[in-house]
Amino acid sequence: MDLFQSVKEAVSTRQAAEHYGLTVSRSGMALCPFHGDKNPSLKVDRRFHCFGCQADGDVIDFAARLFHLRPVEAARKLAADFSVSWDGHAPPSGGRGRAKLTGRLDQRQEEQRCFRVLCTYLHLLEQWKELYAAAGAEESPHPRYVEALRRQPYIEYLLDTFLAADRGERAALVASYRKEVDQIAKHMADLGARC
Repeated sequence: MDLFQSVKEAVSTRQAAEHYGLTVSRSGMALCPFHGDKNPSLKVDRRFHCFGCQADGDVIDFAARLFHLRPVEAARKLAADFSVSWDGHAPPSGGRGRAKLTGRLDQRQEEQRCFRVLCTYLHLLEQWKELYAAAGAEESPHPRYVEALRRQPYIEYLLDTFLAADRGERAALVASYRKEVDQIAKHMADLGARC
């Protein structure tokens, strides 16, 4: 079985959405991460569909869109995150012993938290860039617009670096940027943004 088919059969979009930090109601509705959603408009189950921005697709499309990846990269990320084997490729082997496994789970959760915070902040910056753009040259720019212009390239760089890193490099990145990610999460919480 190929990578795409294996991932689609093993992981639902709802499982991926919850795994990557979305809060999904019993009825399968969530705030859409692809636009400035104030009321849940994203339906997730085996597939996903947003009634607001019309984003639609399967679990691989969801991950590709969420993390700004090509479909094959999204499928590989899902396979790694959900330990899906395909076409002779075994899932990543778990460590022996409970402490080793717990440490890996904690590290993975921290990686996912950092990635989720950065993705949420990037989406927020993209929204601010559009929402607070100055209408005329006479107006002074809104502070959120300035923040979006200043911070967006750097956050994109961090996310790209994170995605290109292997497991060991990601652990080092998380350790290096944990304090900064915590500050971003606090900043967003102060603004009432969800991450």
